[in-house]
Amino acid sequence: MEASKTRTSFYRRLYVAWLIDSGTATSVPALIEATGMPRRTAQDTLAALAELDIHCDFVQHDGARNNAGHYEIRDWGAIDKIWVGTHLGQIKQLLGYP
Repeated sequence: MEASKTRTSFYRRLYVAWLIDSGTATSVPALIEATGMPRRTAQDTLAALAELDIHCDFVQHDGARNNAGHYEIRDWGAIDKIWVGTHLGQIKQLLGYP
């Protein structure tokens, strides 16, 4: 059974939030490397986290230029991040991520 666009979009947002929160991938280039998703998809997914009430901030590195910094999850909202971590294999499989 093929997953709906709504489901894959939701899981992609959960996975990106988990990657950031776990410190695995805290920048757009790192998200691209970890998932293989196109840059635009990574950027759009980051922007869409707020729709799930996941509070994600970009932290500019001191003295850095050109948006050098990293993302941090400040609040997961109603999402249970422990559930996401427990179901990572299922989420990655559904999304086709390594």
